Amino acid sequence: MIIDFLSFAASTAGPSLGIWDSIVHDFSNITEPAAFSAFLQVLMIDIVLAGDNAIVVGALAAGLPADQRRKVIFLGVIAALVLRIAFALVVTQLMQIVGLIFIGGLLLVWVAWRMWRDLRHAGESPGSEEIAGDEHSGLRPAKSFAGAAWAVAIADVSMSLDNVLAVAGAARDHPGILIVGLIFAVALMGLAANLIAKYIERYRWIAYVGLAVIVYVAGKMIYDGWIDPAVGLGTLFG
Repeated sequence: MIIDFLSFAASTAGPSLGIWDSIVHDFSNITEPAAFSAFLQVLMIDIVLAGDNAIVVGALAAGLPADQRRKVIFLGVIAALVLRIAFALVVTQLMQIVGLIFIGGLLLVWVAWRMWRDLRHAGESPGSEEIAGDEHSGLRPAKSFAGAAWAVAIADVSMSLDNVLAVAGAARDHPGILIVGLIFAVALMGLAANLIAKYIERYRWIAYVGLAVIVYVAGKMIYDGWIDPAVGLGTLFG
């Protein structure tokens, strides 16, 4: 699946560029303001949303016995990995459809509002021992294994789509950075999500910086999604 993901993502660079060529092309020009800005945006989005995913999964599983809680958290991480790859396989092509960049920008506005609400919300979860910081999530834990698994599955679908959309929106003109960003998102979710969640809880400014980046990307996607001559929604009314 990873190989298919890489091949598909590379195809967004155009027929003349392969996976490695796309990456080398963008990172050899990383000192250019547009490429460097896209790279920083992708990096911050991946870090913040990986930590947010871990916190939500931990909070939803917090009301279960320890053995069930660990199973739900493990399943949540695996589901997030699979979903990020699955969404990455299709999102770059979907963004070529007229109006979907605009709709994606609106979705990210909702993501930003949700993050702002969660950052300002008082804790309602006792927290899971396995995930640092999830006691301040503002989420109510599920009362059964099935309920927790279902809630985590729904949350993973939403957050994985959010992550892939945000990365694709930030690096749409830089396919090499887009490829690396999507790989980085998967790696962070699988290897370091809990560590990131702990630092985001300790240093709240990281989450606010990530929120600002997502708001910027959302605004850019809405603007481009309206005026872009190829896929802009405004072309339907011109």
